[in-house]
Amino acid sequence: MKPWLQLVFFPCVFLIWHTEAEFFTSIGQMTDLIYAEKDLIQSLKEYIRAEENKLSQIKSWAEKMDILTSKSASDPEGYLAHPVNAYKLVKRLNTDWLELENLVLQDTTNGFIANLTIQRQFFPTEEDETGAAKALMRLQDTYKLDPETLSRGNLPGTKYRSSLTVGDCFGMGKTAYNDGDYYHTVLWMEQALKQHDEGEDTTVSKVEILDYLSYAVFQFGDLHRAMELTRRLISLDSTHERAGSNLRYFEKLLEKERKEKEKEKSINNSVTTTEAMVRSGAYERPLDYLPERDIYEALCRGEGVKMTPRRQKRLFCRYHDGNRNPHLLIAPFKEEDEWDSPHIVRYYDVMSDEEIEKIKQLAKPRLARATVRDPKTGVLTVASYRVSKSSWLEEDDDPVVAKVNQRMQQITGLTVKTAELLQVANYGMGGQYEPHFDFSRRPFDSTLKSEGNRLATFLNYMSDVEAGGATVFPDFGAAIWPKKGTAVFWYNLFRSGEGDYRTRHAACPVLVGCKWVSNKWFHERGNEFLRPCGRTEVD
Repeated sequence: MKPWLQLVFFPCVFLIWHTEAEFFTSIGQMTDLIYAEKDLIQSLKEYIRAEENKLSQIKSWAEKMDILTSKSASDPEGYLAHPVNAYKLVKRLNTDWLELENLVLQDTTNGFIANLTIQRQFFPTEEDETGAAKALMRLQDTYKLDPETLSRGNLPGTKYRSSLTVGDCFGMGKTAYNDGDYYHTVLWMEQALKQHDEGEDTTVSKVEILDYLSYAVFQFGDLHRAMELTRRLISLDSTHERAGSNLRYFEKLLEKERKEKEKEKSINNSVTTTEAMVRSGAYERPLDYLPERDIYEALCRGEGVKMTPRRQKRLFCRYHDGNRNPHLLIAPFKEEDEWDSPHIVRYYDVMSDEEIEKIKQLAKPRLARATVRDPKTGVLTVASYRVSKSSWLEEDDDPVVAKVNQRMQQITGLTVKTAELLQVANYGMGGQYEPHFDFSRRPFDSTLKSEGNRLATFLNYMSDVEAGGATVFPDFGAAIWPKKGTAVFWYNLFRSGEGDYRTRHAACPVLVGCKWVSNKWFHERGNEFLRPCGRTEVD
């Protein structure tokens, strides 16, 4: 018998024997003991059922996790290539395992708890779960995916399909709500409610969903629907105080709005923007800080690419020997024009599979959240518009790094002596780098004085990406898709040293897949005679 059971049951027995010490002298009195024992047995059975139910839940969880981890561990990158799998992994480790911990803590399974406590320090945090949820929303917006598509896991090129539960959708909605993002709150709470209405088994109640949804809808000025949802909530829980007060408040606002409309009718019969929005049943995604958001995201989807037949005729393929570089005369690289002006080229078979794996192996232990320089302070910091991890490799780290650096020098005809270290980047779930310039526009950059600005970018694609992950140039409408082993190259500066603002580019969010790249930034110093000045400022 467990210690805590003794504390529960023995006081009852002690009480009986203390008050009626001579039960054996009276059968009539002893019958009371029969009923007491029956009650104890019933309590014991309830305890056993509770324990069996708990063990059954733990066993079911363990079997489900065993099947899941066997599949995921066989191909980690392939499994995590599906963003829903990535989100659910983060959510599972941050939220679901904590719930299991609370369940197990009801028993004295100290060994498991001790192990879980030790392992938990390496688990994703609340911040990770929030970031993963926002990544799914970013994919949803960029690639115009409705919540149903994401929830069902219907994404292109996926090897391991996964779906979101009511609880997952509710968690997405809560994340958006806590961030003041009522647009996504509505979308995901509606999806949670839809799946709930379809009969999906869940611990999340409709009352909880409707509570968030009605308030988010109200934030869009849709009073009629907010009232409809609130009434539905009250029909499920008539004691919900906040819903009752909200409904009374909505009714007052609606009455006030009705009176104002009656006054305006005699003056103007036009339909307000809010009315049009409500009638259409849609809520517009709010504008944000990025002016070229629509163009950028359209290019990520492969839309709006300005590759005209006339421009296409100016693009060619050729063998490139680096201006008769002795190392490339026998084995020149295949070069393909991706864009004419500014000139962007792609090189094929730049890195072998073996070299790629070696560089990834060197980079993985050093990967850290990629940073950007604050335009006001010049301090490096993390930012939501750059979601990836990167590391920097020196030639002394391994001969393959020196070999790849030398190859980029031979292809471009530029010196690597003043170039930056080889940067290796891995884009995570919904990984992206929104439109930016590679060249510096800040006078306080210390490298500008010693090495000059970033003259050119050489970008190696070290993986294929099943969906998304393109490199796009919003200014002139180009989209370049990753292809393992290839590299793209462009100049960031005109020959005069002035920045070519057309080269503002972005790394689109990875929808499905795992994107690895490496890049080399060549600087002005040392390349004055290798790429001499032109006759005009924009040559």
